[in-house]
Amino acid sequence: MSDGVGESSQGIVSGTISIGEVLSLLKKDFPDVTISKIRFLESEGLVAPLLTPSGYRKYTPAHLERLRYVLTMQRDHYLPLKVIRGYLAELDAGRTPELPGGAVASPSMLSS
Repeated sequence: MSDGVGESSQGIVSGTISIGEVLSLLKKDFPDVTISKIRFLESEGLVAPLLTPSGYRKYTPAHLERLRYVLTMQRDHYLPLKVIRGYLAELDAGRTPELPGGAVASPSMLSS
């Protein structure tokens, strides 16, 4: 893979973290985030973690940055998920959407 994340001999991607570890990393900046919230954002199509053969979620650094982006847009700009989804689609396509207040979201805001 080109993002620096490789597969181990068991087919599980190395360089990934569990949902609990993601929660621990996000809690400092987003104290109200929960595992349920992360799973909800997944169900809404805003992040798509890797799944192990046994169904465990595994997150790459790119997934973590995407979650940070979504949570920041909710907290700082009070945006609904539908609007955030549109921004993510623009960023994924390499375009630069304009955020509320005229700020610009650059593709470098996400590592995916």
